[in-house]
Amino acid sequence: MSEKKIHEDQKYVDGLLQNNSFIIQAIYDKFVPKVVNYIKQNSGDADQAQDVIQETIFTIYNQAKEKGLQLTCPFDAYFFLLCKRKWLNTLKKKNNKEVTINEAVLSKDDDAQELVFETALFEEKQALFNEMFQKLGAACKDLIKATFKIKSMEEVAKSLGVTYAYARKKKSLCIGQLTKLVQESPKFNQLNY
Repeated sequence: MSEKKIHEDQKYVDGLLQNNSFIIQAIYDKFVPKVVNYIKQNSGDADQAQDVIQETIFTIYNQAKEKGLQLTCPFDAYFFLLCKRKWLNTLKKKNNKEVTINEAVLSKDDDAQELVFETALFEEKQALFNEMFQKLGAACKDLIKATFKIKSMEEVAKSLGVTYAYARKKKSLCIGQLTKLVQESPKFNQLNY
């Protein structure tokens, strides 16, 4: 099977990662109006659309940073489908019932659908991780946060005022506890399809 070719619109993902104001403005100019229009046509307003857009941009940024997102479809299709999915989830949560949607503006791009699925799965896994992380004790949270910010365990130990050996042992125990919490969550099996 051949590798999928990176789409030329990868420049938008790279621009978000680099906080390139020109690229970010281009995203707002080219792709946002379609999303705002769609949300307005489907029980929303401009403020709700801006919320969805901000969340989507943040999600794309996070996936690019954490997972090295490689765009294999037009950014427009990917961005629109992510926003649409977020909006549908918002409506479902708000109304807790079936939602009627205008399907006329949907894209049929398979690569975009696949990337949206991967991004949504990534986002759900991040949410589960964050939820379980909150269940850890303060010492574990502080240690794990420190290891994300500081790469050297010697520096982590120093910043927390503990020995290197203690920091390593405690980190191992905390990661084990977090892993167990995540794996025992009913949501975990749903995310491994």
